[in-house]
Amino acid sequence: MTPAPSTRAFLSIATTAVDASRVLNLPDVLPDAIRAALDELHAHLIALLRLLEAHSQAGAPSSASPYTLPHLRAARDRVWQAAEEVHHAYHHAPRPDDPASGDDIAACRHGLPEGAPELTICHRHLRAGTRVRRATTSAALRTPVPRPIRHSLAGAAA
Repeated sequence: MTPAPSTRAFLSIATTAVDASRVLNLPDVLPDAIRAALDELHAHLIALLRLLEAHSQAGAPSSASPYTLPHLRAARDRVWQAAEEVHHAYHHAPRPDDPASGDDIAACRHGLPEGAPELTICHRHLRAGTRVRRATTSAALRTPVPRPIRHSLAGAAA
């Protein structure tokens, strides 16, 4: 069943908005706004991760072919890896209140509050990480992207 054109338009609009954000905002991001920009990028990646999770569920229309499911699951894992890297970049970016600071990943691990909205990325990342780790193995999350990507049907029935 093909989604209605109006439903498919949402992804097209989101793609256009991401591209417009890159063109309009990235060249002019002030150092004080880097963390906010990384937080927004992380939120986008987590939304994309949830979309891929929905598509990679057994029984989803996208997984009708046994050949698509392993690729969708691999895409989900790669988007998670991207979100993980953006989360780390956020914690290494200078803080607006102390530009000389950086590497506050320990505060995230210990749950030390930085105050809203800065801690939002950590809460979002922890929630998404829990879902991802339930759906895949840690080995799959740590595996570099092979070239070319070839998936077997062994995991398609899972």
